[in-house]
Amino acid sequence: MEKAYLFLADGFEEVEGLTVADLLRRAEVPAVMVSITGKKSITGSHGIKTEADALFEETAFDDGTVFILPGGMPGTTALKEHGGLQQLLCDQFEKGKRIAAICAAPTALGRFGILKGKKATCYPGLEDGLTGAEPVQDPVVTDGSVTTSRGVGTAIPFALELIRLLCGSEKADRIANSIVFRK
Repeated sequence: MEKAYLFLADGFEEVEGLTVADLLRRAEVPAVMVSITGKKSITGSHGIKTEADALFEETAFDDGTVFILPGGMPGTTALKEHGGLQQLLCDQFEKGKRIAAICAAPTALGRFGILKGKKATCYPGLEDGLTGAEPVQDPVVTDGSVTTSRGVGTAIPFALELIRLLCGSEKADRIANSIVFRK
């Protein structure tokens, strides 16, 4: 069974976090929103309050198949500075688990060394933070077990790519049709 973990901090981009969680859940992939702040109540970068499902320090993560970072500021900065999250993502990457990030958050993967030798994309102007990667301009890029995307406007294609990778193209197409998404 596929399972996703999305990591939230105050200042996360609401559309990027909630769209991904929503579409994964529509695809019947459990998507657990995890707070890295020590509290379940998270305020997004545009003042929208969200309740996380779990706290980082109380979660085992052993059953995860994909680990996702939404962008937004200062949420991305908090993700980059969380030592436990860095260790978790590096360990899961080493095990071949899927790692995904959108907008500014791929720069966290760059800092953690996860993008070395991979094609990656991010929010325009932040490419210097894709340490070790070959920056590309595509809306969504999957290179091996790492998927990156550019921002709010690519949140639906990003989520559908994760569904395609986890559940197959047929289910991704079914979800796209059910939300009236046209490429």
